[in-house]
Amino acid sequence: MDSPVSHGRVVNTRMSQTIRLLPFASADGSTNMSADEAMLESAVRGMASLRFYTWTVPTLSLGYFQSAEDRTRAAYLSRLPWVRRSTGGAAIVHHHELTYALALPPGKEWVSQEHWICRAHHIVQRVLVAHGVESHAVICGEEQKLGPVVCFLHQTPGDLLIGGSKVAGSAQRKMRGALLQHGSILLRRSEFVPALAGICDAASTPGFAPDVLAELLTNAFATDTGWALTPGEWTSDELERIPAIRAEKYANREWNEKR
Repeated sequence: MDSPVSHGRVVNTRMSQTIRLLPFASADGSTNMSADEAMLESAVRGMASLRFYTWTVPTLSLGYFQSAEDRTRAAYLSRLPWVRRSTGGAAIVHHHELTYALALPPGKEWVSQEHWICRAHHIVQRVLVAHGVESHAVICGEEQKLGPVVCFLHQTPGDLLIGGSKVAGSAQRKMRGALLQHGSILLRRSEFVPALAGICDAASTPGFAPDVLAELLTNAFATDTGWALTPGEWTSDELERIPAIRAEKYANREWNEKR
C-alpha cells in the first residue's frame, strides 16, 4: 500500500479531491482567527484548505454568542488576552494544545456521510489509538455540563474523551455554502485551567509535540478521506485580507465586546 506521504508531499491513491495544506504556524489570537476567516472566504471561491497551528501566548477565545463578561467570571480567565471567535460554543484556553482549521467549498463533493465534527474527532482518535493511547469512544449520547464558561467542561455529542476528560472539541461557521471548521486538541494541562487534563497527561501516554501531531493527523486525514493534500502557501489576496480582517474584527475591541 502506498504511504500517504511521498517525497514531502501528501498523496493518496484513492484521491478524488485536492485540498491545500497550509504551513504549520504560530500566531496571536487575532491573527489566527483572521487567517481562519480568510480561509473561509477562499473556500467560498472554491479553494479547500487545511491548516494546523498554535498560539504564541496563552489566549482565551470566546464563542461568537458568549458575553464578554464571561471571561471575568473566573480569575484564571480574566488574566489572559482574549479574542472572540466567529464560531459558536464556549470559551477555550489555547495553551498546551494544537488547533486545526478546515475550510471546504460549497458542493456535494465535499459533503461527508458523517458530520464533519465527528469525522475530525474520529481521525484524532485513530491516531491516538495507533500510538497506544487508551482512547474512549467519541460521545454519541447525553450532553454533560461540568462547569460554566469553558468549552472543555461542556461535553456534547461528537466530543472526544480520554478517561472522562474532553480532549478535542470543534465548532463550525458557514458562509454562502462554504464551511469553516476549527477545533482544539488539548495536549497538556494548563496552569490557567488546571482541572482540564490533556492527552499527554494520561498515564503511559507518549508525548506529542504539536508539529509532530499535526503531521500524524495530516496523514490520517489523507487516508480517511482519500483526498490529495498538497502543501501550499497563502495567496496574495489572503495575505492582504488577513490584516484587514484582523483590524476590522478580531483586534477590534468594539467587535470583541459586542456582546
